[in-house]
Amino acid sequence: MPHKPAWFRDGQVFVSYAPTVGINKDGEELYVVDAETGMRTTEIDDQIKNDVTALVDDFEVTDTSRWVGLDALGGQLLAVPNYFDERSIRDFHLLMDSPEFEGFEQQTIGELVESEILESMHGHGSPSADFRTGHVPYIKVSDIRAGQININPTNRVPDVVAERFWKGQESGLEPFDLITPIRTSKNIGEFALVMPGQERVVLTKEVLVLRASEDAPFDNFYLLWAMTLKAVRRQWDRIVFMQTNREDVGKRYQEILLPVPPSRDVADKYSEAFRNYYLGTQKLRDDFLKYLAGEDKHYIFMASAVAAVDDIVDVDETD
Repeated sequence: MPHKPAWFRDGQVFVSYAPTVGINKDGEELYVVDAETGMRTTEIDDQIKNDVTALVDDFEVTDTSRWVGLDALGGQLLAVPNYFDERSIRDFHLLMDSPEFEGFEQQTIGELVESEILESMHGHGSPSADFRTGHVPYIKVSDIRAGQININPTNRVPDVVAERFWKGQESGLEPFDLITPIRTSKNIGEFALVMPGQERVVLTKEVLVLRASEDAPFDNFYLLWAMTLKAVRRQWDRIVFMQTNREDVGKRYQEILLPVPPSRDVADKYSEAFRNYYLGTQKLRDDFLKYLAGEDKHYIFMASAVAAVDDIVDVDETD
């Protein structure tokens, strides 16, 4: 019979999801940084070692380790310890137990899509660089930042190319749809809103689009409010795996838990600040676009003003 150490448990696997192993990305020693002085100390930052020491010496688990049953392991998950880090889920449950969320339910994105409370779609595709010679903006994951879609005027495709990726004459996007990267980006799980006038864009295939359906007890502004809660945002860290050299969530985004309000009135009350900000921003944007449309002295690319502004620039360049 092989020797079983005292800490061994039949049918279970010890998993550590500690963030440091004593070396940095360059393979050099990683030192603990003093929070007060901002200077490196002589102590090696190896939290996995601490987890193993706690297990072997004291038969204990830490805040960054746990036992997992063999039946919970399968395929690629076995090699991704952070998937079993349930701290973000515990934080979400604590939030839901607070008086502020009395009357709310909790459901995953997958459950909300299946019950048709949420509608979802992925991006259209990724046209190669030689096709980017038209007027329809092509949106990459790096263009989704700080709650906004930042259109790059150097990345635009012709209408015929856009319609080929849309598989029709329309993009399928609607004003105030939510969009987030789900692959190849450090900002996976950070959502932006499609502003009115930005619907005619080609989205890279590596994004997720969500919107509240007509039957939902909330609108897209509440959905963004919920997605930006810390207890929701932190859940994404658990489901981001490395695929070759790129971050990826696959279909695991469907596991993200959200608070579901008891009524539309409650949802509107909680998300009022988000609604006022984006609607107020849109009013300022509309006023600005009206100014641009009546002037011939400026070139600022904004999706809904592209035809008027680009026509002016094209005329000027032929003089």
